[in-house]
Amino acid sequence: DVVGILCLVSVAATLDFKYHHAEELEKYLKEVHAEYPSLTHLHSIGRSVEGRDLWVLVLGRFPTHHKIGIPEFKYVANMHGDETVGREILLHLIDFLVTSYRHDPVITQLLNNTRIHIMPTMNPDGFEATTVPDCYFTRGRYNKNGEDLNRNFPDAFENNNASIQPETQAVMNWIKNETFVLSANLHGGALVASYTFDNGNSVTGSSKGYSRSPDDDVFIHLAKTYSSHHASMYKGTGCDKRQTFPEGITNGYSWYQLEGGMQDYNYVWGQCFEITLELSCCKYPPADQLEKFWRDNKVALIEYIKQVHLGVKGQVTDKNGNPIPNAIVEAKGRPHICPYRTNEQGEYYLLLLPGTYVINATVPGFESMLKTVEIPDNTGNFSALKQDFSFSEVSIRPRVASCPKIPLYQGLTWASAAVKPTLHVLVFMTALLVIFK
Repeated sequence: DVVGILCLVSVAATLDFKYHHAEELEKYLKEVHAEYPSLTHLHSIGRSVEGRDLWVLVLGRFPTHHKIGIPEFKYVANMHGDETVGREILLHLIDFLVTSYRHDPVITQLLNNTRIHIMPTMNPDGFEATTVPDCYFTRGRYNKNGEDLNRNFPDAFENNNASIQPETQAVMNWIKNETFVLSANLHGGALVASYTFDNGNSVTGSSKGYSRSPDDDVFIHLAKTYSSHHASMYKGTGCDKRQTFPEGITNGYSWYQLEGGMQDYNYVWGQCFEITLELSCCKYPPADQLEKFWRDNKVALIEYIKQVHLGVKGQVTDKNGNPIPNAIVEAKGRPHICPYRTNEQGEYYLLLLPGTYVINATVPGFESMLKTVEIPDNTGNFSALKQDFSFSEVSIRPRVASCPKIPLYQGLTWASAAVKPTLHVLVFMTALLVIFK
């Protein structure tokens, strides 16, 4: 395929291993979209304080819109403007995906069955402000208003009184408008895969130095998937002898507590499992190291995307076969403090490890429907197990149900004195009743 080979050369030739500033980054994304118009969709989800576009390149067989049964995945980098490795390796990931499509069977299947959103920089102003690259801290970490974007989201545990920044608001709107299932945000300054929760209270076990989510097993699997496919993260040696991370992973709270973090926001309010990937001991390493960083992360980046096909997915419909939005669909024994609901197309996606589960679908005002499912590992087939629910007596659309942005876990601490780890499930059930009665 001579045309295909020419395409491989033309885009690949435009992307060097160097740092791409705002204009170059935009130019590259526009070139890729022009070269692969049917495989990509380029749009800005908002603007930074200084007015720079927050570009997202979407890749997949149906890049412009959500398609029933195809899960949405995202990578976000450069949230801290001076943590730069993620920004560049996401550009190389884009390059790899578009040039491998129709040439590599695995990448072809991945793009045919997944809609992948890539945001190389969430904090373009901070990156441009970092004029003297440094391995440690610079003011470019923050946005133009001096705010740390990874402390700027609503928090599920305490009222962090953050003045929501334009970049944060853009991402919150983006999460609300898509059916994201899985995500990772790319940072620097350490070498570890960190997972939810970043904050906590006695209900999530933080008094024992670990803040456990209802899907802790899935998060550990996700973090290990990345670290074990990375060239060295899995060794757990960290960046100095004082700090070690067994298997290259850590619970966020166990590492250090933070409030207003993006990964907890994704999980609680976005129904999206997100982990934080720390990719380099040096925050802003010399450009001549970028090629090695790409090689170290390439396989892990792809293997992690495949995990969006874990678990179970399906549609909830009424007696006429019409989709029911806002139906609650959750696995028994792991209710979320903000119940996971179907989207406008009546779809749900639940990331679950292989095993036997009871899936509970509830349309408010009607009897719940329970189905026992045996979930295999379907990541290699690029499709989660399909399990639909049809409510024969329902012919109405439930009201839009939004989850309040208040610290949802705050109200649960009253019960915490009596809480033991074995009672987690009861506490979460109580929470659901209290909030949604």
